[in-house]
Amino acid sequence: MKIAIVTETFLPSTDGIVTRLTACIRWLLQDGHDVRIIAPDLGVYEFEGAEVKGVPASTLPFYRSKQFALPNPIVRKYLKEYEPDVVHVVNPAILGFSGVRAAKKLEYPLVASYHTNVAQYLDYYNLSLFKGLIWWYFRKLHNEADLNLCTSNTVQQELTERNFYNVHVWQRGVDTEMFHPQNYDSSIREKLTDGQPDRKLLLYVGRLAAEKEIEKLKHVLDTSEEFTLAIVGDGPHREALEKHFEGTKTVFTGYMHGDQLAKAFASADVFVFPSTTETLGLVILEAMASGLPLVAAKSGPTCEQIEDGRTGLLYDPHKEGDFTETIRCFEDEMLRKRLARNAREDIKALGWSGAAKQLLTLYEETAGINVESQKTQQLT
Repeated sequence: MKIAIVTETFLPSTDGIVTRLTACIRWLLQDGHDVRIIAPDLGVYEFEGAEVKGVPASTLPFYRSKQFALPNPIVRKYLKEYEPDVVHVVNPAILGFSGVRAAKKLEYPLVASYHTNVAQYLDYYNLSLFKGLIWWYFRKLHNEADLNLCTSNTVQQELTERNFYNVHVWQRGVDTEMFHPQNYDSSIREKLTDGQPDRKLLLYVGRLAAEKEIEKLKHVLDTSEEFTLAIVGDGPHREALEKHFEGTKTVFTGYMHGDQLAKAFASADVFVFPSTTETLGLVILEAMASGLPLVAAKSGPTCEQIEDGRTGLLYDPHKEGDFTETIRCFEDEMLRKRLARNAREDIKALGWSGAAKQLLTLYEETAGINVESQKTQQLT
């Protein structure tokens, strides 16, 4: 099968979308399919044998830490040259606008996937007035697709209620071989705790942005001497966060990748996830695979992944001080160890193959192609 993927973000960028994409593309390539990726031009032109076609990219005034590709007619040229069986536009917004329009004009079967709750983010930037317009825009783009995907049942319900058509849940996955408790590394722990490895290490991994609500963690450090905090990642809010946490037991590492990231997860004690705006939170799965108990906001997507009191603890984001109280429960080492074991046990058999196989089935259904039948005809 020939599969064209038009995505707003790809390597060398690192986030949950890129992780999901690269894992599924890798599986598709190993299964014998032809994949072409169209993404912002960040200097990566090949991924494990799949060609990456770059679209000129630059930073935007309101987001200087990342480069984006604007709508560009070259997307249509790339698709026409490739003649795919199906086009998958990932998180259509800017570059994805061109992907959606080109696929429709060229009459290619179209899948779109929704990964980011942009409308909800506006509340954190004093732009709530534009939420209606944002929902209208994303609904218009997604409803051009033959099939829409999202990453949790909660988001599926919300999109359906907002009149997005034909929405399916793209099942979750995680690399359980890379993320594993055996990756514990004492030197990494020494670094993340700033030389205080005997304290309990709280870990945050992700984009540093206002909507992630990372500031909440300072109160934990102010009220308990037992914890240190490591913040792994980067983003437009980093400078403000460094000022906010100044004088506390907090280490900012910037981005960490691959084995280093896996060691960071395995060398921490508790994973903290204060955000209430996520559509899934892949880092939750990576933490669980690494044998970390979690503290997360009680929201639809987190409740689908964390069993409160068994694999982690959920706090009420509307209850003053509940986040701090919930984290401080992990001063109890027996509780921490029990939840850590359960977290790994729940996730250890997940992997990425299930999500990739499901994606291929949806591609085939959307394209109206029975690949196995085609293979049989070729052999005969």
